Amino acid sequence: MDRASAGPALVGSPRGGTSIEEVAAETPELIFKEAVDITTGPTREQVQRLVGNMGFQGAAGEAAERTVHKLYELFIASDATLVEINPLAETPDGKVYAIDSKLNFDDNAEFRQPAIFALRDRTQEDAREVEAAQFGLNFIGLDGDVASLINGAGLAMATCDIIKLHGGSPANFLDIGGGANKDMVAKAFEILNKDPNVRAILINVFGGILRVDVLASGIVHAAKKIGLAKPLVIRMQGTNVTEGRAIIEASGFRMLVVDDLDEAAAKVARIASIVKSAEQIQVGVSFELTL
Repeated sequence: MDRASAGPALVGSPRGGTSIEEVAAETPELIFKEAVDITTGPTREQVQRLVGNMGFQGAAGEAAERTVHKLYELFIASDATLVEINPLAETPDGKVYAIDSKLNFDDNAEFRQPAIFALRDRTQEDAREVEAAQFGLNFIGLDGDVASLINGAGLAMATCDIIKLHGGSPANFLDIGGGANKDMVAKAFEILNKDPNVRAILINVFGGILRVDVLASGIVHAAKKIGLAKPLVIRMQGTNVTEGRAIIEASGFRMLVVDDLDEAAAKVARIASIVKSAEQIQVGVSFELTL
């Protein structure tokens, strides 16, 4: 699926059999694309042009055209977001074979594709993402040490950006959405709090559909249940923010509440850096004592 053309796209290259990302970076002129009208599918001319640009001719060209049409049919019928064949190989006698493949499917189409999704092996996925999905949370693990809990995908992306701007490194993308309840908030906080790579947590919520007092209750509930192992910075604005602040203040837990997002991001990035330095000092002392 191609955002630029707002529909499916056929993409091919004569430099198959290697990393297509490298081809795109080093020789972009060897990447050929055909935007497809999803209401009609690819035209014969589009497929012929793509196959020709990939270097197939004669009997192999005809075989490659049939293969491309069948791949597109598979793409639509299975609610795929990607059907990739690399390499698509030609034999000396003009036959064409798909040697290796990769398929991605739209999670929102699970109800239409039960047979496909029954094959899903969650043991091969990030355990945090699997756990979050069971509670209706949108979680993507990253490689940083500053975790964030946000309501709304756009706000979550902006928060990751501002953490990076202040020298921090985002540890995750976690969107609890607008319809989260106290238990969902508590589970989200629990996932972040137990991650060994996380050194500090930023909660950035703009209360609209999700009221701030519901968020605060979830945080306090989770802190009472599992403890508060990580430094926590909270930026809350919106519906029932006064009630939310009162819940946090009455909890007895040390949570740094900040009004301004820029200030909150700067503080959480600084805290994570301090914690990292302290960990390195402890490791150094332990090493010296061992010697």
